[in-house]
Amino acid sequence: MDHRERIIEVTARLLADSSTGEVSTRAVAEAAGVQQPTLYRLFGDKDGLIRATIDAAFESYLGGKRAAVPGEDPVADVREGWDRHTAFALAHPALYRLTFQGGADAPGGALAEAYDLLGDLVVRAGAAGRLRIDADRATRTIMAANTGIALALVTRPELHPDASISDTVRDVTLAGIFTDAAAPGTSAVAGAATTLASALEHGTDERVDAAAFTAAETALLREWLGRMGGAA
Repeated sequence: MDHRERIIEVTARLLADSSTGEVSTRAVAEAAGVQQPTLYRLFGDKDGLIRATIDAAFESYLGGKRAAVPGEDPVADVREGWDRHTAFALAHPALYRLTFQGGADAPGGALAEAYDLLGDLVVRAGAAGRLRIDADRATRTIMAANTGIALALVTRPELHPDASISDTVRDVTLAGIFTDAAAPGTSAVAGAATTLASALEHGTDERVDAAAFTAAETALLREWLGRMGGAA
């Protein structure tokens, strides 16, 4: 393990042990067995150190999400992903607070990737005829609700001593977004049409470029997709 990895590991541990969620560069340097100039050379300043520590934690989290093998039921995969997100927050409360409460620059790339991975599952659910709302709104709603309850658990544990409240919020949220099964008569084509209509409207899929169509073509495409998505 080199100096950089050692310092990041120590910072994460000191943050986890801190009652205030704060840590000094002096304490990190002493615990890591390096001089403060080494720390500044590697990370620039304290904010750079915190960002690097957050990035490392999120990279570990995303590694598990990338390695997850998609199941037959995309909604079940969304549920599992929700639970992994909450478990990550509870395992790294100080880093999670810093990330989402503005204490340091959030790892935009990592968060964007987490959002995209969730979006892929939601699109699969839409293709299976399981969505009640469009895919873009569904993805944003799930991410907001999951992040919200995770933050509540790590910032106000005295109000939420039982982490199972995350299960309750998960079930209520997903019940409003997904159907228990594809609606009677809903085909995979209809589900795909609904997903494409959402991508056309919100620009959520790079494969659907609204600029490639004229206004008249876009209107006609929306009409066709609407008919296909509503077909019995």
